[in-house]
Amino acid sequence: MKNKETLQEKINHRKYHRPNKFLYSLLKNVVIDRILAPKYNIHYQINDDINKEKGPCFLIFNHQSRIDYVWAVQATYPRRLNFVVGYNEFFRSHLKFILKIANAIPKKNFVIDLPSMRGIDSIIKQGGTIAFSPEGMSSISGHNQPVVAGTGKFFKHYGIPIYLLKTEGAFLTNTKSCLDERKGRIDAQLVKLFSSEDLKQLDADEIEAKVNKALTHDDYVWNEKEKVHYETFNHICKDMEYICYKCPSCGTEFQMKGEGDKIYCKKCGCGAKVDDTYALSPLTKDSKLPKNISNWFDLERKDVYNEIKINPHYEFKQQVKLGKLDPYKPLKNKKTSLVCGEGEFIINHEGVSYNGTKDGASYCFKLDYDEINTFGMPTDTSYLSLYYDGQYFDIIPTHPTSIKMLLLVEEMHRLHVNRWKALPNESWIYD
Repeated sequence: MKNKETLQEKINHRKYHRPNKFLYSLLKNVVIDRILAPKYNIHYQINDDINKEKGPCFLIFNHQSRIDYVWAVQATYPRRLNFVVGYNEFFRSHLKFILKIANAIPKKNFVIDLPSMRGIDSIIKQGGTIAFSPEGMSSISGHNQPVVAGTGKFFKHYGIPIYLLKTEGAFLTNTKSCLDERKGRIDAQLVKLFSSEDLKQLDADEIEAKVNKALTHDDYVWNEKEKVHYETFNHICKDMEYICYKCPSCGTEFQMKGEGDKIYCKKCGCGAKVDDTYALSPLTKDSKLPKNISNWFDLERKDVYNEIKINPHYEFKQQVKLGKLDPYKPLKNKKTSLVCGEGEFIINHEGVSYNGTKDGASYCFKLDYDEINTFGMPTDTSYLSLYYDGQYFDIIPTHPTSIKMLLLVEEMHRLHVNRWKALPNESWIYD
């Protein structure tokens, strides 16, 4: 008797086509235009109309929000987009319908994924449009991160036109700390970034550098000028202690607490008040503050880099829970995994490792910095994800250490391998 096919096997055997014209129009005109888009205040500027493109092309976007597909579809309609979406999202029941209508292509984040590449290749040969963010995951801090290493080679290989949809204000609408939908304003601009001829004349490194430059944006800096007011539901600082984990005043880590419109240090009492434009003001006369929240994150990165650079024996240990995908059933209640074990997660100069349990038995794994350069962050900032031996795992810390763990892995990779390089505008971090 033939064994039941797993969800992973079903995904690997998929054939990809351009979205059905009728179903795609239903997705756009009903689900997006009537249900999703009215939650936001979106303004479009179409400099270059993608619908004038005769053959296949790419649409890329700065990944500022969990729902960037809303403005991507609206800005490019009636052109039908095949989105490249995180592999793990195809195991979540509430996304099954929309991913099927969109004929989305699953991609394992930050690892080589041959089935995904075959899907992309198929759509391009059909004359379709592949839509994705070269950053690989949505913004954590409010500004962009470097594109996945090899992006320039990828675009050079295909040599087809590339359009860019750049958004401003989308992160402040959908932050990574708190999953509220905070209506304010989103500006979206569509431009043609490269023609086929442009790609012929540039080498892969030049293409990648230009993509990074085009995607560079910081929502917090943007709103220092724009002064857009966002709905805060009286808890703008909810769960902000994950990203702002280090007190700027006393330097203590993991003692910050976000409540209402305040984030403060439980040790020294210093902190910040955050208004509905996300501007910071001192909570006490002794409070020392960064310029804004993204700068807070960047200063934490600088501290992490300095910690590991001067200490060749540096090691960070954290108790975690381990989550895995259900091989046969889509996950319900918006979960990204099922907890299957617990153990100790270690980050040091050799790599990352997990020592604990999985499915009731002892289990361990190790990755060096050739194999991992960052974590995924599936929903919010409270936990992380990675792939080991082709399997997806959530790494769920028992304390609010997720962002430091992320920064440690990224800076360890840059210190030892540096394939995924920091952006030029972040050079001050390493001075």
